[in-house]
Amino acid sequence: MASANPPRDGEGDRAAKRRGGGGSPSLRRPEVYEARRARRKMSLPEVLLWQRLKGSPQGIAFRKQHPIGQYRADFYCAAAKLVIEIDGAAHDMGDRPERDAKRTVWLEEEGYRVLRVMGADVLKDADEAAQAIVSYAAAPPPPPSAVPLPVNGEDFA
Repeated sequence: MASANPPRDGEGDRAAKRRGGGGSPSLRRPEVYEARRARRKMSLPEVLLWQRLKGSPQGIAFRKQHPIGQYRADFYCAAAKLVIEIDGAAHDMGDRPERDAKRTVWLEEEGYRVLRVMGADVLKDADEAAQAIVSYAAAPPPPPSAVPLPVNGEDFA
């Protein structure tokens, strides 16, 4: 049986609007909306870098303004679990250095590598900065510092 008021051309599913719109719930998270907004408002160094990192240079894929937990990475390489942060002058003011340090500690505890790049370095030579990032992402992460275990019950002291 047809509905009493079927959607007109272009209106779509009215019931979906009452339920909160389309798309999967993971795409409706606030941090995803914030990341989308940030992608439209990137700084000049970020734009210059993105022009060189998009398209998977040397087969290494990058994402821009990628949400990770409560934070958002300027750029992210999933294959290397690498977070790239572009630091400008604002990162030296107020409580930003402490917030950046706290963020870096959290990301590293979660298993991410964090690479900070000065925005001024990108403005000087964006190609060189992009190549350095790609090389860093391609390099295997250093092995975790392991404490040698005692052999046959011996204690190293």
